[in-house]
Amino acid sequence: MARVTTADTSAADRTRLTDLLDGVVPWDDLERDHLDAARAWISGGAPLYRTAKPATPPMHLVSYFAAFDEARERVLLVEHRKAGLRLPTGGHVEPGESPWDAVRRECREELGIAADPSGVAGERPFFVTVTDTLGQGRHTDVSLWHLIRATPEDVTWFSEEEFSGVAWLSLAQVLAEPIATLDPHMHRFTAKLARALTG
Repeated sequence: MARVTTADTSAADRTRLTDLLDGVVPWDDLERDHLDAARAWISGGAPLYRTAKPATPPMHLVSYFAAFDEARERVLLVEHRKAGLRLPTGGHVEPGESPWDAVRRECREELGIAADPSGVAGERPFFVTVTDTLGQGRHTDVSLWHLIRATPEDVTWFSEEEFSGVAWLSLAQVLAEPIATLDPHMHRFTAKLARALTG
């Protein structure tokens, strides 16, 4: 893959990303801080997309997407082989992609289904985090968390190369999981989703 330089991300693309962030209502002070940090990073002219695995540049854009069974209020978490954690599905945004384009691509690659935007947030991100990763190749993920509609009946396949298993959990079950076994922001995301569902 050709190296992507700062100039390869147009001012219009940066404005579109900032507009997406501006549409996210922060759940708490930490999300407000992460939104501010993400806006500053985008407007500051730094490269936004990963150009070499695992950590070039050291900060890059990610689209998470939580498959959400709206009728049963259950979310799909995957057992991520490399991270050793239960996470929503997702991946790095590639140059030229919008965050929602990345969701559509990764949804097919990881779950074998088309991305159907949830009624909670549509194609826009619902939650934003800035997270330092652990293990080899440490870097910082600026993650835009989306929601898609799906049910256990829809998800009949998953990428065994990336995931050792999948589980559908109620929101209460997610909140009862030890945070050390999950993405460090999973409890906060789940609490925000639970609040959104109550109107």
